[in-house]
Amino acid sequence: MEYKRTTRAHRFRGLLLVEHCGPFHERVTLELAVGHEPMPPTLGRNLFGRQVYQLPGFFAYAKHIIKIDGKRGLFKGLTPRLCAGAVGTVVHSRVLQCYQHQNQMEDEASKEKENPSLDYVIKETTQEMVARSAATVITHPFHVITLRCMVQFIGRETKYDGVFGSIVTIYREEGVLGFFAGLMPRLLGDVLSLWICNMVAFLINKYTLENQVM
Repeated sequence: MEYKRTTRAHRFRGLLLVEHCGPFHERVTLELAVGHEPMPPTLGRNLFGRQVYQLPGFFAYAKHIIKIDGKRGLFKGLTPRLCAGAVGTVVHSRVLQCYQHQNQMEDEASKEKENPSLDYVIKETTQEMVARSAATVITHPFHVITLRCMVQFIGRETKYDGVFGSIVTIYREEGVLGFFAGLMPRLLGDVLSLWICNMVAFLINKYTLENQVM
């Protein structure tokens, strides 16, 4: 496995895939995650063929949202999420560019990219962590607005309406700190997942794949 940064084009294509192809998917799964159950369970069968009561699934919940808010209801919170994705991509790229010159000089003097050592992986992961953390901190206000625009469906509220209206509402009621509610758990989750995934990938590459080649 090669440990190298993707190009800006690759990151932008990833942004388009996540932000444009699945906004309604996040809307529905978020409502399910917060425990909103507007429809009664139905009788069905589990994997073993036994009859059990099951809560409505993804498509049933999506139909319920369409019935209440129309098809536009599936895309609530899309605008601030697109803003977060675009700004986050730019910030992530800029931070990595700060390391680019240093990494090029080190790569010329070393061939570790072909067979990365633990120190190399730690260095790359640290740089990616800094880039992701910077992007997360800067775009978190948009993340807060996105979630609140979606979740207010449960109580049929309309206080968070659009990006600018939501900014005014949050600032008036909670001040600047309101834009960063839940930032620390989100940062901690991103950092832990990044380090765990990269370390597991390194260990698999070093101790499993190399042994198979030998």
